[in-house]
Amino acid sequence: MARDGTARDMGEPIETKVARLLAGRTIVMVGMMGAGKSSIGRRLASRLGMAFADADSEIEQAANATISEIFEEHGEAYFRDGERRVIRRLLDGKPKVLATGGGAFIQPETRAAIQAAGISIWLKADRDLLLARVKRRSNRPLLQDGDPAEIIEKLIAERYPIYAEAAIHIQSRDIAHDAVIDDILTALADHLEREAVKEV
Repeated sequence: MARDGTARDMGEPIETKVARLLAGRTIVMVGMMGAGKSSIGRRLASRLGMAFADADSEIEQAANATISEIFEEHGEAYFRDGERRVIRRLLDGKPKVLATGGGAFIQPETRAAIQAAGISIWLKADRDLLLARVKRRSNRPLLQDGDPAEIIEKLIAERYPIYAEAAIHIQSRDIAHDAVIDDILTALADHLEREAVKEV
């Protein structure tokens, strides 16, 4: 049958189709703090029957310290180096849905590793949604020095052109997570099918 799976599409659940077309690759959620990468990613993994990992949690475990503590004691450059190594290790392991920190995809080496080994999904959120979400938590190192609204606007201007290099773009909205996950699955199926056709 055709490698794009068209003959198998009859009645095949979209989750099954996506899992099959991923062919062992990891889905990597990228985007700003507060975009919903971890909460959406965890539920997406459940829908696909895949493992879930949060890069920030893995970094904290490896360092035996919180991200805020790592930033405070060692600085951002030290943190980014550890983040790059942890993400590379997670990409090399069993396929999963991986949520990354807001700055991870901005780092050229980390971005190249993600693009080479995984399928990147940018969870794009507008300023007001991000601000409403990050205000609920006080553990964001980049928001400690200054007005959060100004910092988020600056980060959006700096980061969105780079996030746009992700394979798939999904708008994060203040709606039920399952609706956003449906959007992701539809976009993944379309992207992976087009990719499979190109390889034939």
